Amino acid sequence: MARLTPEVRVWESADALFRAAAAAFARHAADARQERGAFRVALSGGETPRGVYALLAQDPVLRASVPWDRTEVFWGDERHVPPEHPDSNYRMAKEALLSRVPIPASHVHRIRAELPDARDAADDYEATVRSVFGLSEDELPRFDFVLLGLGPDGHTASLFRGTSALSEQRRLVVSTWVEKFRADRITMTPPVFNNAAAVAFLVSGEDKAEALQIILEGPIEPAKYPAQLIRPVSGRLFFFADKAAASKLSQSAAVERPSS
Repeated sequence: MARLTPEVRVWESADALFRAAAAAFARHAADARQERGAFRVALSGGETPRGVYALLAQDPVLRASVPWDRTEVFWGDERHVPPEHPDSNYRMAKEALLSRVPIPASHVHRIRAELPDARDAADDYEATVRSVFGLSEDELPRFDFVLLGLGPDGHTASLFRGTSALSEQRRLVVSTWVEKFRADRITMTPPVFNNAAAVAFLVSGEDKAEALQIILEGPIEPAKYPAQLIRPVSGRLFFFADKAAASKLSQSAAVERPSS
């Protein structure tokens, strides 16, 4: 596996990262609306995306630049919890963004993680994705924009080392048992992420610095560092990082350090 050269953007603070990522979201949304008539995005959970979502909801310019009536929202992964649970990725996005913008309820496609069996939740969500995108059995969805986080251990979405999800090539969505949490997760698979038009990792905090350095500059070992599996086939790959998260990168990788 050859090394991929992503587009790396490093910002002085987490707040600056949030604003840059929110602007990228709005830009991709507007472009997709103009080019294809709709914007289909896969959201991420976590604290860094929460800051992005809050800006999209609260900043009048950003909010107005997203065609909410033509936006279809999905999730890259979900915890096996009901939608009202504090750990739910859906709940976080709803509270920070979706309940605050004029997006039609029918355009919000959450993972039904309240189903007792996580495998049923994965099957149900795969059927939803196939239906909304109008896919045949052997087709992949093409998201306009995918937001991903990066764990200190190198995982992304719910693609963790040692899980069968890493090698999945046929399914769009799978359930996976994550031993470190003693819990099931539901996640989209690498082929789905890699078929997107644009994928953006949002990485904030010093605790992510080692993982980010390994993903971008370390040995290519996707079985150990699953985020290295994300390699869009015919799309763009972005890493939006704050200065703390990028502190271990070489200067050649940290290509941009704007002050705000």
